[in-house]
Amino acid sequence: PPKQWYQRRVAITAGKMERFMPVAGNFVASFYAPITLTESPAVLFKVEEDGSVTLLSTGTLLSCDPDRVVCKRVVLSGHPAKVNKRSAVVRYLFYNREDIAYFKPVQVRTKHGRRGHIKEALGTHGHCKITFDKPIQQSDTVLIPLYKRVFPKWHFEYF
Repeated sequence: PPKQWYQRRVAITAGKMERFMPVAGNFVASFYAPITLTESPAVLFKVEEDGSVTLLSTGTLLSCDPDRVVCKRVVLSGHPAKVNKRSAVVRYLFYNREDIAYFKPVQVRTKHGRRGHIKEALGTHGHCKITFDKPIQQSDTVLIPLYKRVFPKWHFEYF
């Protein structure tokens, strides 16, 4: 059987990856299988440990679109090492200078809702100076949400 994963439909050609099939609502399952040229009915079964089969879902196949983008959300997190009102030195967000330079244009946010931007890298161990829109607290957590394109795993069994 093909290895599949599920996604919520965000736009026409994009989707957000879900780890498990949602209990209610519409979803799209992505997998590698032989190509069908028309929309065909689809039935999703689960094989139990005792060999019995349970119906999970029914639906139709969408078009075979190689341009469909499926994204997985990844959140980088770090902690303020030193806070000076609106600016802070953050550690554990990155591990080297090159990563800081790469993510410098990305907006940073905290768990308490403050937004900021990376100003500069400090040293060679991944510490960076970030300026926020309002003062932050020492106990706050700094987050960078990222989206990474993912592909279904290739699972093939020889007969």
